[in-house]
Amino acid sequence: MSDAEAAGNRPRRMPNTGRTWRRTDLRHGYTTGANAAAAAAAATVALLTREPVRQITIDLPAEAGVTFTIVRCEFDTPAVGQVTCATIKDAGDDPDVTHGAEIAATVSWQDEPGIRIAGGPGVGVVTLPGLPMPVGEAAINPGPRRIIRRAVEAAAGPALAERGLRVMVSVPRGAELAEQTLNPKLGIVGGISILGTDGIVRPYSLAAYRAGIHAELKVAAENGLRTIVLTTGVRSEEYARRRAPDLPLLACVQVGDHMGYALAQARRLGFARAIISGMIGKLSKVAQGRMQTHVSEGEIDLAFLTQVAREIGADEAIAAAVAAANTAHHVQMLLKRASLSGLEQRLAELAAAQAAAYVADSLTIEVWLWTIGGELLATASAGPASVAGQGKA
Repeated sequence: MSDAEAAGNRPRRMPNTGRTWRRTDLRHGYTTGANAAAAAAAATVALLTREPVRQITIDLPAEAGVTFTIVRCEFDTPAVGQVTCATIKDAGDDPDVTHGAEIAATVSWQDEPGIRIAGGPGVGVVTLPGLPMPVGEAAINPGPRRIIRRAVEAAAGPALAERGLRVMVSVPRGAELAEQTLNPKLGIVGGISILGTDGIVRPYSLAAYRAGIHAELKVAAENGLRTIVLTTGVRSEEYARRRAPDLPLLACVQVGDHMGYALAQARRLGFARAIISGMIGKLSKVAQGRMQTHVSEGEIDLAFLTQVAREIGADEAIAAAVAAANTAHHVQMLLKRASLSGLEQRLAELAAAQAAAYVADSLTIEVWLWTIGGELLATASAGPASVAGQGKA
C-alpha cells in the first residue's frame, strides 16, 4: 500500500504495532483498490462476452498475475447494457476494518471515449481539502484509479476503440464500515476510501501508520488549524479533550510511538503550536530526546530517571532504589513515598525543550503530563512565544 494513501481505512484506534513491523511471517493481502480493479475487469469481460465470470486475473504494480474470486456477477437486462461483479477483500494478517468486505464494480457502456471511474454507494465523498482527491470527488485515490483503468483497458482490449466504459465502484457495507475508520474525522462522508498505489496490503505496516498520521495532520493544516495536539494514545487524547473541550475534532492526532515523525510533519505543514499529551513512560523518553518511543527502540532509561531524581533531591538510598525500579510508574511511587516532588515537572520541561530543539524552535511546544487515571501532573512549554507559566494545572 502506498505510504501516501494508507490512511483512509486505518482503524480509529490502532493496535500496538511495535515489534511486528520487523516480522516476515505475516500474510499480505490486497487493497480495496486492487479488489475494485479485479471486480471492474471481471464486469468488463462479462459485459463483452455476456457470460458470468467466476475468476479474474489482473496485474498489479507490485505483483503480476493475481487471481481474484468473483463472488457475484449480475447482468442488469437481457440486452446486457450493464454488469456488476464483486470480490471479497482479503487483507491478509493486517487489522484492516475492510477485511472481508464486498467490493463491487458496475461497468456500463458510455458514448464518450475512454474510461470514467465514479464512486457509488458505500464509497466516501471528500468534503475537506488536504486529501489526494479534490472536494466533491469520490474517495477513490489516484493510485487505485490507475490500477482500475489499466485492468479495464486490458479486459476490454480493442472494444474501447468503439466506445467508452463507465466504472462505478461500490461497497455494500461501506457506510457502516467507515464509522470504524478515520474517514469521518478526515471529512470523507458516506463510505470508505478506495486505496492502494501498488495493490498490496502489508500487515502492520510502519509506512501505513505514519501515512495515517500525515493524513490527519495535513487535513488539519489545510483546514486552517494552527495548533495540533499530538497524543500518545486513546487515554491521553481523552484527557486532552477534557482539558480543552473547545478543541476541533481535527486538532487531536494519535501518534503512538512516532512523536519525532509527527513533530517533523507538524513543522513541515506550518503549524504554530504543538501540544504533546502523554504519560510518564513515553514522555520520559521524549525528555531524553528519544522521539521513537516504542519499547523495541529501547526500554525506560532508569539511569536517566535516577539523574533526574537526584536533581530534585533524592539521596543515594533513594537514587539506588530508582535505579533498580521496574517502570517509570514505579519510580513515581518511590519518590512519592520519599516525599519528593518535582519529577513530573522536570520531565515535562525537558520533554518540551527536547521537542522544541527537534523542530529547531520553529513552533511552540507544550507538554501535558498525565497520570494513568487522568490527573494532570505537570505542564511545560518551550520554543517561540512559549507560555511563561508552567507547573501543575
